[in-house]
Amino acid sequence: MSTPPAPRPGETVRHFVTYSGIRPPARLVEPLEEGGLGHRNTFVRAVYDAEDRLIRFDKMVYGASELTHEYAWHPDGRLASARIEVDGEATVLAFDADGRPLAAAVPAEG
Repeated sequence: MSTPPAPRPGETVRHFVTYSGIRPPARLVEPLEEGGLGHRNTFVRAVYDAEDRLIRFDKMVYGASELTHEYAWHPDGRLASARIEVDGEATVLAFDADGRPLAAAVPAEG
């Protein structure tokens, strides 16, 4: 488990109770106000870019990230890639401009 990075200029952070969905991008469920985080052991921390596209989310458990999704987008707003990390193991998925997977998921290097 790790601590997520601070947002960069132009990015915003929002918090949610949880997420749903199998295929990326995940759907974030039940927004939380910043003040509602103090009593929660688990929540989702989401980062949005200046165009309000989800670019990262972390499932936070007792203050550390247990699961991370990072998304990149095509210029038209469709998902281009997803990097999913669980327990230090990362997988990358790539999508064409129509949202179809380009190849099988591959382990991320590094």
